[in-house]
Amino acid sequence: MTDYNEKFYLVRSDILPEAMKKTIDAKALIERGKTVSIFDAVQEVGLSRSAFYKYRDAVFPFQAMVKEQMITVFFHLEDRTGTLSNLLIAVAESGCNVLTIHQTIPLQGKANVTLSLNTTGMVYSIEQLLQRLHKLDFVDRVEILSSGA
Repeated sequence: MTDYNEKFYLVRSDILPEAMKKTIDAKALIERGKTVSIFDAVQEVGLSRSAFYKYRDAVFPFQAMVKEQMITVFFHLEDRTGTLSNLLIAVAESGCNVLTIHQTIPLQGKANVTLSLNTTGMVYSIEQLLQRLHKLDFVDRVEILSSGA
């Protein structure tokens, strides 16, 4: 019996090799039914079939790897009246269920908030959720701390 330990890394998309990005795009075309064959998918994204087969079982979008449907998100917020309330409204509008909330005492006009979210009913991708939350005028920083149970 072989002891096989896979290691996984979370990597920003802008540093991935082009072949890996195109493999993810080709897989998405196939999964969404936009193309019926691997040949058509790789042609559409401009990727060789050999590169596709090399990476297809090794690269996945982040949201596909979030199996437990739970993420922990860190926020650095401006300390203003209604800030936490408005953040929670934005999270609720995304379809997430807030499991836990932790807020630090504000220092120098800033506070840290950590939310554990159940993403089962989320109407956006995780990337879209983070972009929407970061655009709120009182949010200075948003980071995913963990995913899973």
